[in-house]
Amino acid sequence: MECVFGLVGNGFAIVAADTSAVHSILVHKSNEDKIMVLDSHKLIAASGEPGDRVQFTEYIQKNVALYQFRNGIPLTTAAAANFTRGELATALRKNPYSVNILLAGYDKETGPSLYYIDYIATLHKVDKGAFGYGSYFSLAMMDRHYHSGMSVEEAIDLVDKCIMEIRSRLVVAPPNFVIKIVDKDGAREYAWRESIKDAGFVSA
Repeated sequence: MECVFGLVGNGFAIVAADTSAVHSILVHKSNEDKIMVLDSHKLIAASGEPGDRVQFTEYIQKNVALYQFRNGIPLTTAAAANFTRGELATALRKNPYSVNILLAGYDKETGPSLYYIDYIATLHKVDKGAFGYGSYFSLAMMDRHYHSGMSVEEAIDLVDKCIMEIRSRLVVAPPNFVIKIVDKDGAREYAWRESIKDAGFVSA
């Protein structure tokens, strides 16, 4: 019952993901971080088969770092998204990865952006996006409450509403979520939402 979702606000992009590692009816761990920091100003959140998710996101992270090492400049968010899409498209015809990705970043020239990349290498620049069973509810909440130019406080409030909706509507809802943000100050972890501790969502 994975769920990854994100949105773009006024000068930042924010991504949230559940932290459950499950197989069939078993929960292996509930603190799996599914949002990787690609570089100083990029985040990549992924859902899908655990092995594919970890292997592919690490592969993208290392190649983004390699490009910056070789050329002395980092990839833009758009370039990183297109590179990721190209690698998925190449693998699709050989040994496909079962992985869906939200790539968020911040560039000085263009500001924050969010890219939707699915397992069959579809790429779209979006203001809000989601993957997994929780996407049915998080997308509905974002359609209702999202607006361009949201402040960080408004975005976090909307993320909390999405998490509450997922927990109340899914039969098997993930208990914990991690929230990360990227803006002009860089990519970083913002908060965790742990079901045992955050009744009513204590502010981060």
